Amino acid sequence: MAIARLLLQKNYPVKVYIIESDAEGSSDFKANLERFRSSTAQLHFITSPKDFPVIKKNEIIIDALFGTGLNKRLTGIYSKIVDHINVSGAAVVSIDIPSGMFTDKSSSEFSVVRARYTLSFQQYKLAFLLAENELYFGEVIILDIHLTQKFYEEETASFELTELEQVKQIYVPRKVFSNKGNFGYACLLVGSYGMMGAAVLSAKACLRSGVGKLMCYVCAEGYNIMQVSVPEAMCTVSGKSFIKEVDGLKNFNAIGIGPGIGKHPSHKELLQKIFKQDAMLVIDADALNILSNYKYLIKSIPANNILTPHPKEFDRLFGKSKNDVDRIQAALEKAKELNIYIVLKGHRTLIAAPGGKGYFNSTGNAGMATAGSGDVLTGILTALLAQGYAPLQACVLSVYIHGLAGDYAAASLSQEAMIAGDIIENIGHAFIEISQQ
Repeated sequence: MAIARLLLQKNYPVKVYIIESDAEGSSDFKANLERFRSSTAQLHFITSPKDFPVIKKNEIIIDALFGTGLNKRLTGIYSKIVDHINVSGAAVVSIDIPSGMFTDKSSSEFSVVRARYTLSFQQYKLAFLLAENELYFGEVIILDIHLTQKFYEEETASFELTELEQVKQIYVPRKVFSNKGNFGYACLLVGSYGMMGAAVLSAKACLRSGVGKLMCYVCAEGYNIMQVSVPEAMCTVSGKSFIKEVDGLKNFNAIGIGPGIGKHPSHKELLQKIFKQDAMLVIDADALNILSNYKYLIKSIPANNILTPHPKEFDRLFGKSKNDVDRIQAALEKAKELNIYIVLKGHRTLIAAPGGKGYFNSTGNAGMATAGSGDVLTGILTALLAQGYAPLQACVLSVYIHGLAGDYAAASLSQEAMIAGDIIENIGHAFIEISQQ
């Protein structure tokens, strides 16, 4: 009612439709209704579908039926008006949240307004970070309603959206009198015959992320590829066409395993050996697939180490989830149960911490949905762990840098044209941005 009145004051033609129900409106509603009645604008009350307006495609619909207080799915006349809006083809602007959408539980298979724009307030809602809701919220625009800083300091939350300010607080700049020994010794167990691209991408990303030294364990058939493609990395050969036995793992600060190693039965013993090391671990890609085949190994993962699954890998590890909300809840529960960090990859990557809190990432774009992007993240994360960042800080910083580098790549190449190697080439731009005061 208030929006309609303000638009009228600017001489826009406005029609208002109110769905009558048994429930009385709020005092705010009543006050704004009385103010609106004093105008000459059209006001209509809907009691049944026969009262629905004919909506033209060149009209704009402002959806203010329901907000964050919704606690049950829409039925009856409300469900029907939502369907009527959605088939109209007109542009829809939803206020606060598209009507019919829940803020903190799944709305899949329900009647929800499909908005082109959603004007929401102060902070992102969980619903806007879920892939399953993309069809409904459109472009989200957050409007500052000037909540006091005291509110943020005193209010607890289950989730946090990581943005540049928080990342700057995590980042540790280099001291002038530094040497490579100050920035850790990382190890990557990566690649196999036909999959050395994943190994190269991980290794390059690790080196671009500031690690002091990098050792790569590769198969004999991938040795020359790695030595030529990544001359800054050292190499150790293990196995002919895929990694088999490995030795000398005691000196590393962080170990990343998985990209391109294949799903060979002997990798079960390889993981068991890795789990006995003192180094921080990043477990990704085929290493996750091995875990899903031998689920009893999951409980052997040492505390505070990191899994980096995409949704399908997560479901193979911990059981299929019905929707995004269930998967997020499962990630939080498994992180707490196993005392590990789970980096659930996606456009809004979620870091599930063992303390029970989730951290969503704010960088990244659809151009990163390309082969090898996850291998790049493994390299970045392994490098930061080797440099001494605590597990949570390493997860938050690496995911942010990964997404930010992807944003730089998309800006120069387009989302369609960028490939995983372009993310690596822009890691430096990401570090420059977060290091600026």
